[in-house]
Amino acid sequence: MATLELARPDKMNSLNDQILIDMQHALDVLENDTGVRVLIITGQGRAFCAGFDLAPRDKPFTSVQDWRGHVKLGNDTWWRIWKSRLPVIAAVNGFALGGGCDLSMVCDYTLASEAAVFGEPEIQFQSAPPFNITPWIMGMKSAKEFLLFGDRVSAEDAVRLGIANRVVPADRLRAEAMSTALRLAKLPPPAVELNKLGLNRSYELRGFQPAIEYGAEIFTQVLMSESDEAKEFFERMGRDGMKAAFKWRDERFASPVTASRSGDNAA
Repeated sequence: MATLELARPDKMNSLNDQILIDMQHALDVLENDTGVRVLIITGQGRAFCAGFDLAPRDKPFTSVQDWRGHVKLGNDTWWRIWKSRLPVIAAVNGFALGGGCDLSMVCDYTLASEAAVFGEPEIQFQSAPPFNITPWIMGMKSAKEFLLFGDRVSAEDAVRLGIANRVVPADRLRAEAMSTALRLAKLPPPAVELNKLGLNRSYELRGFQPAIEYGAEIFTQVLMSESDEAKEFFERMGRDGMKAAFKWRDERFASPVTASRSGDNAA
C-alpha cells in the first residue's frame, strides 16, 4: 500500500502547476512498482484539496492555448488515476472543492470524514469543472443542481449523491482508509486490475472520455469569455481577497426585487 499526501496545508492543498507535476511523477513511480497494490490519496491539514490555486500568476493566461495547456495538465493527472492498475482510495479529510472534488470523484473509492465538505463552486466565479465527471456520478437533476448553483454539500449528502461511499469519524479516517486498502490488497492483483479496467471501459464505451474532453473545452471557453461581473470579481479578489469578492457579489443580490401579476398563478 502507498499513500500520496497533498502537502500545501497553508494553501488548503490547492493545486498549482508544480503540485500537479509532482503528482504525475509520483503516480508514474507507483504505477511501475509491483510491490504496491493499493493507493490512498489524502491531504494535510483541514482540507483534502480546495481546488485550483486562484492566486494571480506572474504571467496571466490570455489565450485559448494558455487555458488549454492549463486544463490539460490537471486532466492528465486525473486520467492517470482513472487508468491506473491500482485501486485508488480518496480519504477526504476536509474541503474537497473544484479540482479537489474532481480528484475525490475520479478515485475508485471515496471515504469522507464527518468534517468533509464537497462542492464545485466554479460557476460562482465564471469558471467550469475542467474534468467534468459529475454527470457520470449523479443523476441529471442532482448534477445540474450541484454544478449550476455551485453550493457545498456535507459528507452525508455526498454519500446520498454518490460522490462518496462512506462517512467515518474524523479521528478514524486514516485508520479506516488503511483498513479498506488492506481489504483490497489481499485480493489477487490481476483480478483487481482487470475488473477495474472492465468497469472503466464500460463507461468509456458510453462516451466517458469524449465527454470529459468536451468538458475541458467548455472550461476553456468559459474562462475566455468576458463579463463586467467577472472582471470586477477578480479585481476585488486580487485587491481584497476572495472572501471580500464573494461578499461583494452576494451583496449585489441581497434584496431581490420580485414582481407578480394577478394572472401569474392561473392554471
